[in-house]
Amino acid sequence: MAATGDNLRINSERLWQSLEDMAKIGPGVAGGNNRQTLTDADGEGRHLFAGWCKAAGLTMGVDSMGNMFATRAGTDPDALPVYMGSHLDTQPTGGKYDGVLGVLGALEVVRTLNDMGVRTKHPIVVTNWTNEEGARFAPAMLASGVFAGIHTEDYAKSRKDLDGKLFGEELQRIGWVGDEAVGARKMHAMLELHIEQGPILEAEGKSIGVVTHGQGLWWLEITLTGKDAHTGSTPMNMRVNAGLGMARITERVHQIAMSHQPNAVGAVGQVKVFPNSRNVIPGRVVFTVDIRSPEQAKLDAMKGEVIRAAHAVAKELGLGCEIEDVGHFDPVTFDPGLVKIVRQSAEKLGYSHMDIVSGAGHDACWINRVAPTVMVMCPCVDGLSHNEAEKISPEWAAAGTDVLLHSVLEVAGVVG
Repeated sequence: MAATGDNLRINSERLWQSLEDMAKIGPGVAGGNNRQTLTDADGEGRHLFAGWCKAAGLTMGVDSMGNMFATRAGTDPDALPVYMGSHLDTQPTGGKYDGVLGVLGALEVVRTLNDMGVRTKHPIVVTNWTNEEGARFAPAMLASGVFAGIHTEDYAKSRKDLDGKLFGEELQRIGWVGDEAVGARKMHAMLELHIEQGPILEAEGKSIGVVTHGQGLWWLEITLTGKDAHTGSTPMNMRVNAGLGMARITERVHQIAMSHQPNAVGAVGQVKVFPNSRNVIPGRVVFTVDIRSPEQAKLDAMKGEVIRAAHAVAKELGLGCEIEDVGHFDPVTFDPGLVKIVRQSAEKLGYSHMDIVSGAGHDACWINRVAPTVMVMCPCVDGLSHNEAEKISPEWAAAGTDVLLHSVLEVAGVVG
C-alpha cells in the first residue's frame, strides 16, 4: 500500500473533467444545467454516474426512492460504512457544481484510493440523493428526508410537479426505482462536500469552509384568490387583485427578514399567476415564501409574522388566503467530532479555512438526524448559485476534495 501522508492528493484534472462531462447532460440555455429531478436528463446523468462507479470497482445499490449507493468494500465486514455524496439534480437554471461536486468529488476520492492502493477498515459509499433541489417536486431534500424518517414514502411519491405529474410515477418512468427499503442502511458517518452558494469564503480569501451549523428553513406556499377581470374596463376601486396581494406580501417578507437581522433571510421565490394574461387582472396567485435562520427563535418568529401579514393583506384587499407548509427543517448542529476532523484535515494540507454556517439546505441536514454528519465547503465566484453563471475554480474543487479525502480516511480508518 502506498503511503497516506500529508502529500496525498486527488487527481484534480480527472475531477474537473468528470464535472465537465456530467455538465454535457441536461445543458441549460446560458452555460449551466437544467437536469431537474426525474427528467430524462436526470436518468441519463444517473446512468453516466453508475458507469463510472462500476469502472471504479464499486457495487451499486438503489433504494425505492431512487437514492444511489456505490460501495467500496472495507476490510472489516462488520464495520458500518462511511458515506460521502450529495445530488446530481439541478435547478431549472442551475449551475454545473451545486450538488454535483459533492457526488463526483466523492467518486474522485474513491478513484484516488484505488490509484494509491489504499484500503480502509470501514466500507466507503458514494451517494446520489434523489430530489435534493425541490425545484420540480417540493419539498427539497425529499428522498434523504424519507431515508431519515422525516417523510413517509407514500407522501414523497404523491408529490406533484406544476404539470400534475407524480413523483412516484416519474421515478418509475425513468427506471430508477430500486429494491432496497429506504432507510434500511446504517451509517458510521456521512460527509458532504458542497460549494458554499454564498460569498463569505471568497470574500475572506479562504479555500475551505468547515461547516459547523446549517440554517433552519420554512417554505410557505401561499394561495391568494381574487377575481379575474379586464385590466382596462374594471374600475380601480372594484378590483379584487390577487397580484397586488402578492406584491404587498413580498414586501412584507423582506421587511420581516430585515427586522430580524443578523442571521435571517427571506424572499418570495416560485410564483404562478392565473390566468397569466397581459390584459387580465390576476384572479389567483400561488407563490412560495422562503425564510431561513440558524436561530430557532428567529425562524419561528418570522414564520408567525409572515402568516399574520399574509392574512392581513388578504383581508384588506378582499382576497381568499390559504397557506400550506411545503418544506421545513430546524437549524442543524453538525457532529463536533467530525467538524474537528475536517478542520484538522484542512490544516494538515495547508489550506486556509474558517468555520461557517450553511445558508442553504442540504441532504446532510436530514442525515444528521440518523448518523454523525459534517459538511465541507469550497468557495464559488461572487457567491452566485442556482444560476447558470455559477462558477468555481479547479483549484477550489481540488482543495475541497482533498479535505474530503483526508477526512474520510481519518473516519474510515486506513489499514496498513
